[in-house]
Amino acid sequence: MIGQALRVIALVAALAVAACAGKPVPPASSGAPGAAGYLIGAGDAVNIFVWRNPELSATVPVRPDGKISTPLVEDVTALGKTPTQLARDLEERLKKFVRDPIVTVIVTTFVGDYVQQVRVIGQATEPKAVPYRANMTLLDVVIAVGGLTKYAAGNRAVLIRDVKGQQQTFPVRLDNLVKYGEIEYNFAMEPGDTLIIPESIF
Repeated sequence: MIGQALRVIALVAALAVAACAGKPVPPASSGAPGAAGYLIGAGDAVNIFVWRNPELSATVPVRPDGKISTPLVEDVTALGKTPTQLARDLEERLKKFVRDPIVTVIVTTFVGDYVQQVRVIGQATEPKAVPYRANMTLLDVVIAVGGLTKYAAGNRAVLIRDVKGQQQTFPVRLDNLVKYGEIEYNFAMEPGDTLIIPESIF
């Protein structure tokens, strides 16, 4: 009896695995751009704190050219750097004016570098680039763009992802996820993903 029960359990488990196999999940890319930490992007605002030099401290925007300007230091490239890397660069530049400067950089407004954004185009309520966050899911992205329009063909949506240096396209069933709450169609997003939501032909 026990052996028969174990065989039944094994069969149920196998059927469950087979059912899941019919719902493809995009594979993770190798070496996600966000793995090394947050990269500063154009449009971010950064707080530059220079220890014991409040007159040199400031909150400044990252310009569209990817650079910032602070008191005594102009046109420092911030784009694509982590806050720590930018702080070390500023320390090097400030050594001409301050003895042993200690700089801390805190990002206060987040847009993110281009490779750390998730772009949504097509029939979203607010199509836009969404800053990537750790553990972001497809549902998080849909919420960030205000959901789908009434003209959206959610189950014909596609995700474009770079996988091992190759751009690949994966089907996405947004209607199943958003309208019917079938959470198994939710999956982890990655920085650099592009979600395309087409218009219904009806």
